[in-house]
Amino acid sequence: MVAPAHGSAAWVAMVASLMLVTGLAEIGGGWLVWQHVRNSKPWWWAALGSCVLVVYGFIPTLQPLDDFGRLYAVYGGIFIGASFAWGAVFDGMKVDSGDIIGSIVCLLGVGVILFWRRDSDGEGDRGDG
Repeated sequence: MVAPAHGSAAWVAMVASLMLVTGLAEIGGGWLVWQHVRNSKPWWWAALGSCVLVVYGFIPTLQPLDDFGRLYAVYGGIFIGASFAWGAVFDGMKVDSGDIIGSIVCLLGVGVILFWRRDSDGEGDRGDG
C-alpha cells in the first residue's frame, strides 16, 4: 500500500480515519468486556469485546506512520477525547470543563507530534526553522 505524502490532505484524512476506527475498536471492545464484568451482561458480550480487541491490535498497522512509539503517542491523545465522547454517549457520563480542556490540550499535543518537521529518517529536528 502506497501512503499519501506526509502532511497532505489525503494523509491527514487517512491518519484521522484510522485513528477513529482504532479508538472505536479499542474503546468499544473494552466497553463490551466491562459491561459483562461490571454490569452482568451475558458472557458473549465479553467474548465479542475480546474479538474486537484482537482486531483493534491490527488496525494501527495500516497507518502511514512508521514509528510505533510516535503512532501510539498520537493515538493516546486521540483516545482520551474519544473515551470521554464514548462515556457521554453510551454511559451518560457528564463531561466537565476539566475533561474538555484536558482533551483539547491532548489534541494540541497530537498536532505538534504529527506535524513537527523531522529529518527524512524521522529523527530530530531539521534545524531549518
